[in-house]
Formats: sequence, C-alpha cells, structure tokens
Amino acid sequence: MPLSRTAIPADVATRTKVRYAILALIFVITTLNYADRATLSVTGSAMRAEFGFDAIRMGYIFSAFSWAYVLSQVPAGWILDRFGARRVYAASIFFWSLFTLLQSAIGVLGSAAAAVTALFALRFAMGAAESPAFPANAKVVASWFPTQERGTASAIFNSAQYFAAVVFTPLMAWVTHAYGWHHVYLMMGIGGLVLALVWLKVMKHPASHPQVNRQELEYIEQGGGLVNGHQPKARGERTAGAGWHRVRQLLTNRMLVGVYLAQFCINVLTYFFLTWFPIYLVQARGMTILHAGLVASLPAICGFLGGVLGGVISDALIRGGLSLTVARKVPIVGGMALSACIVGCNYVHSDWLVVALMSLAFFGKGVGALGWAVVADTAPKEAIGLSGSIFNMFGNAAGIVTPIVIGYLVAKTGSFDGALAFVGVNALVTVVSYLVIVKEIKRVELV
Repeated sequence: MPLSRTAIPADVATRTKVRYAILALIFVITTLNYADRATLSVTGSAMRAEFGFDAIRMGYIFSAFSWAYVLSQVPAGWILDRFGARRVYAASIFFWSLFTLLQSAIGVLGSAAAAVTALFALRFAMGAAESPAFPANAKVVASWFPTQERGTASAIFNSAQYFAAVVFTPLMAWVTHAYGWHHVYLMMGIGGLVLALVWLKVMKHPASHPQVNRQELEYIEQGGGLVNGHQPKARGERTAGAGWHRVRQLLTNRMLVGVYLAQFCINVLTYFFLTWFPIYLVQARGMTILHAGLVASLPAICGFLGGVLGGVISDALIRGGLSLTVARKVPIVGGMALSACIVGCNYVHSDWLVVALMSLAFFGKGVGALGWAVVADTAPKEAIGLSGSIFNMFGNAAGIVTPIVIGYLVAKTGSFDGALAFVGVNALVTVVSYLVIVKEIKRVELV
C-alpha cells in the first residue's frame, strides 16, 4: 500500500536517513571532480609564465579535457548500465586522480613544446576518466531518492561545482603562490586516490545497504526511487540496452533535445568560470593570482547558494501541488534570465561592481542549473546511465567550444568584452529552449 506524503509519525521517527549520507559522499566527490577540472585555471597564469603559452594555445589546452569528456560520454553510459555505479565510479575517481597527479611532473620534460603536449594529453586522459561521474550521480540519485526529494538532491550534488570554487580556488591559489603550481596537482591527485577507496567501502544500492531500514526503503521505493539499483541482465537484454536504436530514440525526442541544448548553454557559463574567469581577473582587472583566487570564491558562494535554492524551490512547488513541468521550469527560466546580467561587466569599471554582477550571474545560474534533476525525472528506467551520458555529452561540448572561442576573442580583440557577451547570449538561449522547445517534462518510454 503506497505511503502518503503525511506519513505516520512513528514511521517518520524510525525511518533511517542513509540516503543523506550517500548524497553527502557524492557531494564531496563532485567537489573534488570540479576542483580537479579547475586546477589549470588557477595555475594557468604561473604555467604560462614558465612555459610561454599564448592565449590561443591556452584555450586549446583548456579544451583538451572536454574533447575526451564529450567523446567518452556514450561509452561511459553503456558501461554504467552494464556494470553499475559502484565499480565504474570507483575506477573513474582513481584514474582521474592519477592523471591529475601526473600533471605535477610536466616540468621535468624541459622544453615548452614537450610540456604543452604532455599537459594536453594528461588533460585529455583526465576528461575520459571523469566521463562516468555525473551520469553515475544521476543514477545514484534516481536509486536513493523519491521524486519529491530528487530536485533538492540533484541540486546539492550539482552545486558542488560552486563549493569547489569556494574552498579549492583560494586554497589552490595560495598553494601556487606559496609553494609553486606543481604542489596543487600533488595535493589534488592524492586526495582523489583516497576518495576512490572510500567510495568502494561505503556505496551500495538501497535494497542491499545494511544500514537502511524497512521504513526508509519503502519511502524511497514508493516515492519512485529505483531501490534495486543496477541489476545484471541477460546477454540479449544488454545488447538491446546498449543499442544505437536507443540513442536514436533519445536524440529524436523533442523534450530531450530542448533539455540538451539548454544544458550546453548553461555549461558555457560553467566553463567560463572554470577556465577563463581567474585569468580575466588577473589580465583584465589587474589582480594578483592570490587576490584573483580569493575574489573568484565570492561568485562561487552565490552560485552554491543559488544551486541549493533552485532545488528547494522546485521540490517545494511539487509538494504544493504544481506539475513537475512547472516546478522544474520556473527556477530554470528565472535563474538563467538573471544570469544574463554578466554582460553588464562590460559597462562598469569598479572591481566591486564586476564582482557583484558576476556573483548575481552565478547565483542565477545556480538557481537554473536543474538539468540533472530533469534527467532523473525523464530518463527511461532501463537506460538511466545512457540518457545521463548523452545529456552530459551535449552539456560538456560547451567545455570544448567555450575556452577556444574565448581564447580567439581575447587574442583578436585584446579584450574580454566579446567573451562576456558570448556567455550572456547563451544564458538567454537556455530560457528560449525551455519555454519554446521543451514542452511537458515526463519520463520517456522507450519502444
């Protein structure tokens, strides 16, 4: 018999809350994930000074991660649906951390050309290794959380990107300033190797987790959570699950196409922040590396708060009786419209106004970044990993385009004005995509 939203108080009192511990773990892992991606943005100025990278070459090095990350998404989704999140995620954390650690040693190669090649190759390998991470997060949330909590859970793990900037950007800037850029990669790589072991020890799906009691399991399952997680299938079913016909069905669904386009545009803002933002503060605003690292944490704090608030608002709208479509679209459209204010940085001169506008823009982006909740709501039950990977592939294509486009704009004009306009336009395209292309938000049924 289904549980009502107003559960019996005794059941609520005795219900375990293991799902929150699992959420906390994927939040910590995702924080490290984004901190590792951002190492180059913090150490980039020091590395450019040592090796003589120009802006265009730096743009290509920034994009190396995303080339591999995007190309690996569909295979990563198949692997997740085949082997489950526990083993695949552990391998992902281990290898991306190893490749981060190895970046500390590129200075021993001597020549600048060899250093550029090695850095590009290691960032490329790191992107491939990280490719299962976010689809695995979505798979875990779909298993561990009922629908009415899924928006908040997805927003919390997605907001780790801002938390990473709050904590690790100033920390990495200080380490670069005090000890040199090499030590940043040593610190982050070793931390990740430890986390891979923690994940293997802690992670299980709800139905087999020893600390989950019957009340919590029923609450998750009757609220739409897929409590049995990954289940091995017969060989013929695996082949069907990984077939290109399923990819075609996902790519020809109008709702999903609109969601994919919007995620690309949202991630233009993300990758500007992860790649060029600290360099913008140093080159365009004349800050030191240490000062830029501290200043960059302020918009990140606002992004983190907005990210959590967006999920809370969306789930509150669902509990208030509004449809899933309205509950997801309201924060996405409102937040991304607000984030377009980043263009205002081109028209102000005071550093505090620039930081204020950047903070407002990233607050709005945080509120609107509910794409992973939409994936958990809409992905076919038999292809959650694949659906999340395709979504992530489109979103992170922005990681290829954004740093290269900004690199060329800065090299050609000597200014970041065009770059900020490019970012602002993408925020508005997100609004149009959800209002015009995405209609009803609902779970896709494959045939």
